[in-house]
Amino acid sequence: MPGVTSDRVPGPPPGPATGEPVADEVFDRIARLVHRQLGVPAAAVVMLTDDGDMKTLPGAVGLPDSVQRTRRLELPQPLTTTVARTRTPLVVRDADEDPRIGGRHVIGGLVLAAYAGYPIEDARGHVVGALWAVSSVPRAWTESDLATLADLSAAASGELRLRAERERARLAEQVAFRAHRRSRFLLGLSERFARVTTLDEVEDAIAHVIGTGTGARWVSLALVDADRRHLSFFTVGHHHPGEPALRSTRLDAPRPDTHVVRSRAALRFRDHAEMVATYPEMGPVGSVSEGARSFLPVMSNGMVVGVIACVWDQAREHDAETAALESTISRYVALALERVALLEARRRVATTLQESMLTAPPTVAHLDIATTYSPAARTDQVGGDWYDAVVRDDGTAIVMIGDVAGHDVHAAAQMGQLRSMLRALAWSHDESPAGLLTRLDKANARLGPRAMATAVVARLDRDPAPCPQERPADGAAATRPERAYTLTWSVAGHPPPMVLRRDGRVERLDETPDLLLGVVPTTPRADRTARLLPGDTLVLYTDGLVERRGVPSDQRLSDLEAVLRSSHGEATSAVPRALVRGLVGDRQRDDVAVLAVRVRVPAPSGPPSSAGPAEAERRVADDDLSDLGPARRWVDDVLESCDVSDEQRRTAMLLTSEVLTNALEHGEGPITATVEVDDRRLRVGVRDGSTAEPELQSPQPQDLSGRGVLFLDRLASRWGVLRHDGSDAVGRHSGVVEGKTVWFEIDRAARPLTGTVARVRPPTPATGAVPLVERVLRDDRR
Repeated sequence: MPGVTSDRVPGPPPGPATGEPVADEVFDRIARLVHRQLGVPAAAVVMLTDDGDMKTLPGAVGLPDSVQRTRRLELPQPLTTTVARTRTPLVVRDADEDPRIGGRHVIGGLVLAAYAGYPIEDARGHVVGALWAVSSVPRAWTESDLATLADLSAAASGELRLRAERERARLAEQVAFRAHRRSRFLLGLSERFARVTTLDEVEDAIAHVIGTGTGARWVSLALVDADRRHLSFFTVGHHHPGEPALRSTRLDAPRPDTHVVRSRAALRFRDHAEMVATYPEMGPVGSVSEGARSFLPVMSNGMVVGVIACVWDQAREHDAETAALESTISRYVALALERVALLEARRRVATTLQESMLTAPPTVAHLDIATTYSPAARTDQVGGDWYDAVVRDDGTAIVMIGDVAGHDVHAAAQMGQLRSMLRALAWSHDESPAGLLTRLDKANARLGPRAMATAVVARLDRDPAPCPQERPADGAAATRPERAYTLTWSVAGHPPPMVLRRDGRVERLDETPDLLLGVVPTTPRADRTARLLPGDTLVLYTDGLVERRGVPSDQRLSDLEAVLRSSHGEATSAVPRALVRGLVGDRQRDDVAVLAVRVRVPAPSGPPSSAGPAEAERRVADDDLSDLGPARRWVDDVLESCDVSDEQRRTAMLLTSEVLTNALEHGEGPITATVEVDDRRLRVGVRDGSTAEPELQSPQPQDLSGRGVLFLDRLASRWGVLRHDGSDAVGRHSGVVEGKTVWFEIDRAARPLTGTVARVRPPTPATGAVPLVERVLRDDRR
């Protein structure tokens, strides 16, 4: 037809992935209202794209199927663009007669002869599209038609504004949610790092907060050494993936972590390849993950003291929010390291103070003394609990234990003053325990520190000569005369002493305690007495061993008796630690001090003399290894009662253990241990019912056995094997047909261990040292 042009209808795009326009239910409804109200064959909501070159139809009705499906429209004459530019409606009665249009258009089979389009505005007031009514024949648009179009276009504009407000609200909600999440994360970060007191806790906090806050899979911490020449990798469990167990590297090494130390600036890489492009030496590192990396400096007083390395599973861009979060974490780590350094320095001072006051127990003839101290405070590692032992010139032993309220440096200082005063009083005044406590209480009130404390003082006086012991209650025959001890003790508000008898019974010395120290210095105090026989063990302890919230004190004392009873036969040195382990474990809330004193079992014949050597014999249970420890302890007691030196006793204990273990594991019962000591040598023999002799072997370093005979050959002055055919039965071996005795001798003048081996106190567990941070803080204070 004349004056008619055909418009191209674009083909359907490949799919939604390319941004294909889709129908919108609201705008489709508005188009349908135009169609019904105005009676036009077609209506559409046309929106302009950002570049204005393409028109999309979120709402349409009556258009050809291809347009309805693609929701795109291209016309030679930019009608919607004209509406947007003029911001006014475009009304055309006849396209052939209107010079603005340039004739009729055809879309598919639809002829566009008359138009009426009204602008649609967005929330900013910009015209972004138009609402069109289309007629296939010329039409005179009435005022009612145009008013309806104006109202419906206003409704479309209102819908756009509403959607914009919704989107704005959604974005604001997202911003608020991210801000809230960040605030909660920072609060948790602050709380988590505020509790750390050790390097291990710093590492765990770093791994947790960075993994939670940034999604990093691996996190590691490296610290700069005090000499600023090396970077030491503290983290073991979170080391860089794919990296060998590297302990340190030089600061001049071409690595990103060392570069951070030198430059004091963070490094971030999108992935492993980007890091390797800058630092080729890092190529072998990262075989587990090819993801992003970041290296963050940890600053203290303007100096880099450490580096945090983070590794992600996937490649990622490091946005500003993540970078700010990482910087915040670095500051928290720096504060935590400073706190650890300060606590470590304080701990060392406190530990020095504690160790100067809690000295190793003295060596006392005929007594075996062992102690332990377990602090409750995780920072200072000190408290108000203490123990001590004093030996007077006459051989009297005085042991004491006490507890000043508190478990910090102040309590330790008060404890040190009380302990020193009581130690001096015990040495200078030959008084009973009650008298010593009375003097201490008065000195505490008049000289200071005016502390409130509990204490037990016990005095052990050895019988001048063997005495017959009381007849056992079960009617058995009375034992031979023994030199026992008279125990005199006094209690100032302290838990009762315990005695582990040599037969395994536990006796609670549960007399009514006197008033604690620091209340009424003139209060009367009483002494109590008991007998300690050879093999008996006196145990003194502080309340931290038996107190537990919610458990009656009598029940806890009964628990102590049970644990003490189970330690029967153990070495004296093991008893204090066994009590702490069995009663406190990991639930410690208070300081604990324990002191154990065992009366040694002497040789029945007495020490060696001109009348002959000292001799002793003991049957060893051969059903298992349970009697090995008690047998060793018996040999040590006999040697000690014969004035054998500590060095020779330790050598004899080592060799006795080997010979006894060999008899128990490879020999046959019955088994007997014999000890003979004179002024020239000591001799220990172990007889069993097997004729198989031990062989000298050459064990490899990784072998766990085979060294017993080697020790005999190297440390004993002489050793050998004596065969028995049953005709020379000895002692408890009467009736044995055959067997052997493995024996060794050590000359009294020999020094098998080449000098005395000093007793080493176990080190106090450290919270972790940060030497460079300590130095930085120390220099800053100057």
